[in-house]
Amino acid sequence: MTDIAFRSATQLLAALKVGEISAVEMLEHYLARVERYDGALNAVVVKDVERAKARAAALDTERLRGDRIRPLHGLPMTIKESFNIAGLPTCWGVPDAADKLATADSVVVSRLTRAGANIFGKTNVPVMLGDWQSYNPVYGTTNNPWNTAHSPGGSSGGSAAALAAGLTGLEFGSDIGGSIRVPAHFCGVYGLKPTQHLIPARGQTLFDSVDEEDLNVVGPLARDVEDLELALDLTAGPDLLDADAWTLSLPAEDRRSLAEYKVAVWNDSAIAPVDGAVGAALQSVVDQLASRGAVVDDRARPDVSDADLYRLYIDLLQPIVTMGAPEAEVGMAKAGVGDLDPQDMSRQAMRMRALTMTHQDWISRNEARQKLRYQWHDFFGSYDVVLAPVMGVAAFPHDQSEDRGARELTVNGTQLYYGAQIFWPGICNTAGLPAVAVPIGQTPDGLPVGMQIIAPHWHEKRAIQFARLVKSEVGGFQPPPGFGT
Repeated sequence: MTDIAFRSATQLLAALKVGEISAVEMLEHYLARVERYDGALNAVVVKDVERAKARAAALDTERLRGDRIRPLHGLPMTIKESFNIAGLPTCWGVPDAADKLATADSVVVSRLTRAGANIFGKTNVPVMLGDWQSYNPVYGTTNNPWNTAHSPGGSSGGSAAALAAGLTGLEFGSDIGGSIRVPAHFCGVYGLKPTQHLIPARGQTLFDSVDEEDLNVVGPLARDVEDLELALDLTAGPDLLDADAWTLSLPAEDRRSLAEYKVAVWNDSAIAPVDGAVGAALQSVVDQLASRGAVVDDRARPDVSDADLYRLYIDLLQPIVTMGAPEAEVGMAKAGVGDLDPQDMSRQAMRMRALTMTHQDWISRNEARQKLRYQWHDFFGSYDVVLAPVMGVAAFPHDQSEDRGARELTVNGTQLYYGAQIFWPGICNTAGLPAVAVPIGQTPDGLPVGMQIIAPHWHEKRAIQFARLVKSEVGGFQPPPGFGT
């Protein structure tokens, strides 16, 4: 039984099905691993042990009685702290909300538990889910299991760290600026950012709102690509207000060979340069795909400049990020925004524009977004998937300096602005496209490298199938050293 920690969720469910292990035993195994290994990581920050033990016993009883066996029957898993679970705190790392207990489950939690999952804890996040690190004054800092001096990513950093270290069977996160894909890339696991609105985000909230935040999606993280499809199928579909009117039928993907795909490779940008170690790992995969017969084009792009795409994404994202800004800051922005150079893309300028954006301004940006969606639609008439970096760097050392605008990342020996790397996740988020982050190798320093597979709207199955084929070439998830079996 000691070898089960790093099995995929699909393999864990198979072990439960044949009686190799019970739900109680599997839960105890992961709880023991959390106790043994999480002190170095601080990934699982909210625990629901007693209720989880009771659920595991009940699920075992159901199996022994011959009751209906559900798709995730007895699978122990954790979930990002930002999802509401009735009776547990949801604070998004905000001290003033630390004692706030959720009164109802989020839609995702409801669907997972109805499918038989046993959620035994919640994993760490940055304050207000707003960083590619996962630290906050309530729960502290989460470390990367590949190198504890480095970030596990964010905002689903605790999710990816727990998976990589073998502390949980499956995870669920959210993504507005790479918050699923960046942690997957940093920790060497898989992550699915679905088409916007495919999986309901209701209940992934701090303020009891019921509307879905613009640009944001929720989706699974896992140690194997098969688990992404399993979790997708169980959580996708209309929420309460739409359920009477429509049903979901995602397009199937029947291709079984890399030679059947036309692949666009977007592997460089002056806005967010790619470090040599990350670029080399991506190029190695591209070369392997070409050797297997895939048609590869490293110049193909939708008909939009990098600068225009970046500006549009930031203009849509910043009003969300700046919500609740102090009135004094808003006043200063209004006084100074007229003097800004229209081409000024500094963090300060982008924030000033967001603080002074009118509804008419937003409508204009939204119209540009809709045009971009049609541009992507036309582009995918010629190409099946786009391959791109998740981020231009691998996991970086912790940087908790207060002024985020002054933070820098080392790219090819040069210090560059930290926030510009949001360009790569933003390729997908601006237009609401799906993408799968897949592990493809390691840097010379032994840090994981991931790649995102971008597909057309509603074609999650295509991205997932292509990820399976990539896995056959590069090997998929590898456990980090030092976390046993």
